Amino acid sequence: MRWFLLAGLLAMAGGAWAEARVGFVNTSRLLEEAPQAKAAISKMESEFAPREKELVAMQREIKAAEDRLQRDGAVMSDSERSKAERDIISRKRELKRAQDEFREDLNIRRNEELSKLQRHLYEAIVALAKEEKYDLIISEGVVFASERIDITNAVLERLKREFK
Repeated sequence: MRWFLLAGLLAMAGGAWAEARVGFVNTSRLLEEAPQAKAAISKMESEFAPREKELVAMQREIKAAEDRLQRDGAVMSDSERSKAERDIISRKRELKRAQDEFREDLNIRRNEELSKLQRHLYEAIVALAKEEKYDLIISEGVVFASERIDITNAVLERLKREFK
């Protein structure tokens, strides 16, 4: 469908198309390789690492409590065993709630960072297109783009310069 639209535009442009400058950008590659993307990932990892360590510690404590109950349950009184079982259930419930909150907060932050990064990539692509006098930059949904029109490396270099 998109190609029909592009073909129609090309047909309408007629002779002007022969002079048009077209470029292609692999945005997926930019999202993987741009230093801004790597910095955002690193920032998020350090931001969420303490909470992740807390969750792991909670899991270990629950596992230790379960092991203790299994090992010593036979010699415990009914009330002690019941109290230990309720404690484990309560801890598991608290762990699940904490994991859900962690996952939700992580997703929110990931979406915020991705949105910022996408906006930055868009601005870098547009700036390069204007500087290099491109008439059309194509990105998503392209089946093939020759090296001659692929400007992904140029955008990536621009992002690297901006990052420093």
